[in-house]
This record gives sequence, structure tokens and C-alpha cells, in this order.
Amino acid sequence: MIHTEFKLNNGNTMPSFGLGTWRSEKGVVAEAVKYALLEADYKHIDCAAVYGNEKEIGEAFGEVFKSGKVKREDIFITSKLWNTNHKKENVEKACKQTLKDLKLDYLDLYLIHWGIAFEPGDNNEPLDSEGYIRTENVSLRETWEAMENLVEKGLVKSIGVSNFSTQLILELLSFAKIRPAVNQIEVHPYNTQDLFLKYMKHEDILVTAYSPMGSPGGRDEGEDSLLEDDVILELAKKYKKSPAQIALNWGISRGVVIIPKSTTKARIKENKQALDFEMTPEDHDKISKLNRDYRFVDPIKWWRVPYFK
Repeated sequence: MIHTEFKLNNGNTMPSFGLGTWRSEKGVVAEAVKYALLEADYKHIDCAAVYGNEKEIGEAFGEVFKSGKVKREDIFITSKLWNTNHKKENVEKACKQTLKDLKLDYLDLYLIHWGIAFEPGDNNEPLDSEGYIRTENVSLRETWEAMENLVEKGLVKSIGVSNFSTQLILELLSFAKIRPAVNQIEVHPYNTQDLFLKYMKHEDILVTAYSPMGSPGGRDEGEDSLLEDDVILELAKKYKKSPAQIALNWGISRGVVIIPKSTTKARIKENKQALDFEMTPEDHDKISKLNRDYRFVDPIKWWRVPYFK
């Protein structure tokens, strides 16, 4: 079943389909956001401070909302707290900087980007002499309580997490006064996360699936392309759709939010059309059987931290 929106555990609603902006280059991301909102009927934009493009996205928001064609309250905007800002006194500062950059009065959703605190400073990813990330001793509780304060102050409507494992979720739920509304994780046919999705549903935490097409623009050399998989290509031919639309349709029909990234107008439009058809249960299962528990996004590559092990 294809949902156009979901109700969060705090009563707010979230569109099931959005535009991702990770690796959306400066110089093109503003036009992509404007096109998505003004021409392609997107209602949800996913951002993050560490992507380095929030100022440009903010220029786009300023133009779009000033035009009067789209109202701010009709668009769901997400951003994320980066790992160098987990200390209590830095959480609100970071959120306010994001709001300033995005030219907004509030965020619909603010997420802790990763469940790991980095040493603060000018470097977003401070590494030691052996290439390991430099961490800081900040408890998850300290960070989450500061996130809860953002809701109380009206800076954000909902709070959640990203890249959180079962263990981190259990720890968070042991003290959270405001339960996380969302957990944004990597989900695609090569990493179906079936058991974890069931657990998130049990805890009434909505999942947002990032890299729903298997990160076609961010694969390392030697990594397989999901969109060139024989099963995906066969179904694309059968349904007269693009391989991307097949992967996205599979994702959206699993009861998760999906946020495919693109800066190409034709693809932004094409991706949204993935909501316009339904595959048979048999074909859906064919795609699910492609699972390899494979992550294209793994911090071991960048920080030498076996985060998901």
C-alpha cells in the first residue's frame, strides 16, 4: 500500500516522500529545491548541517515562500544535529544556526545525525594520527534532553534520530520524556532491514529510508549497482518504469518515508512518479529477496569505527 503521509507518535503528520539533499552540490541544490517545491509538488525536504549546503537551500526557501505559491506550513522540513555539537550548550546553538541558514522560524523535524559524539571544533570529522575519529564523552541523555528543550521552546515540532541501532534506541527510550518520532536509516533492496523495521513499528517510531536507490551517486569503486541488478531491470521493463522508480516504489510500499536525492529536474519529477503505480506482491517479494545486509553508508570507511557491528 502506498501512503502519501504518516502520523507520527506525537500527532504530527509527515509526508511519505521527500527530496534528499546529501551530496547535492552548491550551485545546483537551490534550483533543485525550488523545482521540487514549485513544479514537482514535493512537500518534504530533508537537510543536514554537515551537508554544507543549508545556506543555499535557505535562499531557495526564501524565494519559494516569498512567492506565495507555496506556504511554509505546507512543507515538511527536516535537519540534523552534527556529531561535534552533542554537548548540551551546543545543541540549541547548532539548531539556531540551521534555522538561520535555512531562513526558517522552526523545523518540522530535527534529528541526532549519529549516535556518536565527536570532539568539537572547526573540523567536522576530527581524526587522530591513526585515522580514528576523535570522540568526546557526552552521554546520549545529555544530548536528548537538549533536543527536548528545542521542542519546548518551539524551535522544532518533532525530534528524532538517524542511524540509531536497536541498542541505542533502547538506551534512549529508557529516559526519553519525548519519544523519538523518527529514525532515519539506510534502507534499500540490498539492505532491507526487515527485523529492524518491525521493531521500529512496534515502538511506534517511523522509519525514514535514506539511499533508497542504493546510493547510485555515492558508490565506492567495485560496489554493485542496485539499479543495474537483473531483477530491478526485469521489473522496470515489465512495468514500463525506470529502475529508480521500481526501487522507490518497493521502498514506499513498505510503510516507510523515502527521500531520494537528485539535482536533475527530470529525475526529481520521475522519482515522484514512483508513487503512481503498484507492483504485485510477488514482484515486491522478488525485490525483497535481493537483500544482502549491505550498507553503502558505513562509518568504518571514514572514521574507522565499527559502528554497526
